[in-house]
Amino acid sequence: MTIFVSGCFDILHRGHIELLKEAKSRGMRLVVGIDSDSRVREAKGENRPVNTQEDRKFVLDSLECVDAVHIFSSDEELEKLVKNVNPHTMIVGEEYRDKTIIGHLPKISLLFFPKVNEYSTTKTIEDITSR
Repeated sequence: MTIFVSGCFDILHRGHIELLKEAKSRGMRLVVGIDSDSRVREAKGENRPVNTQEDRKFVLDSLECVDAVHIFSSDEELEKLVKNVNPHTMIVGEEYRDKTIIGHLPKISLLFFPKVNEYSTTKTIEDITSR
């Protein structure tokens, strides 16, 4: 079974690692989709991402629990990626529970992952810059 997760994964923190480990525990193969630099800038602002898409991909590819990483630049590319990967399950953050999940198809099981102790890259950046 293949599991799929996606996100920015800009500055990895405990919440990311717990999500990835949980996702891997639910299948044989974990595929991660990451937002391109331009997509992160559009969603998070001009100062993001902190790490380039190539660096973010390298770090994720280096994790034992991750089997493949793909970069996408648009909703359409994400939808195509999900179709190509053909996962059994998609895992998304609980904050997306009442939102449209891009790429989700009826045949794909959908699981929501709770936020871990309020970890977030935005909060990490704010904590660093306020020191």
